[in-house]
Amino acid sequence: MKLFSFWRSLATFRVRIALNLKGITPDEVIDVNLMQGKQREEAFRKINPMMALPALIEDDGTVLFESLAILEYLDETHPNPPLLPRGAKARARVRGLAQIIACDTHPLIVPRVREYLAHEFKVDEEGVLRWGHHWHTQALQALEANLAVSPHTGRYCQGDQITIADICLAGQAAGSSYFKVDLAPYPTVKRIVDTCMAIDAFARAHPLKQPGAPASL
Repeated sequence: MKLFSFWRSLATFRVRIALNLKGITPDEVIDVNLMQGKQREEAFRKINPMMALPALIEDDGTVLFESLAILEYLDETHPNPPLLPRGAKARARVRGLAQIIACDTHPLIVPRVREYLAHEFKVDEEGVLRWGHHWHTQALQALEANLAVSPHTGRYCQGDQITIADICLAGQAAGSSYFKVDLAPYPTVKRIVDTCMAIDAFARAHPLKQPGAPASL
């Protein structure tokens, strides 16, 4: 198994957490420096034409891409511990929470969007930071509103079982630090994130624990 990764990639952070929870160690981790535009080079474009991380290549050569698809693949092929609850309604809720982050918010702040804002619309660095801050805040408000009042929220997003929602929430929290968003106004989110980050599988996967990462942001 080969994992294409970069320390700053929040989507790859999700996959690293799942791999750690499942006890899977990739045979090779290949660095694709997003800040240097390495994702646009021909070698990686052949692996993922979307030019986005993560990508995972299985031993038989199968290429997997998009973090949520990879998380569910890992859950189906390595079912313990499960990352989705058993009930259909619970699974839908977990997927919904995960998608607020991975589908509605994260795509708006990835490098290609920030670069487009800067190059095509001449948005300065402060403006790009405000853009990311806005969309992170919007997501956190929605997540807090859901998690704080739902009877299904427990130790984690869905009861006392770690799910893909918690994995995505950890990524949202890491991304919030990139864009100077304080988690204090979102106490339920912060509580769940703090609980998750106390777990070794989450802590080891953190962006700042990866090769090439700075000491701090």
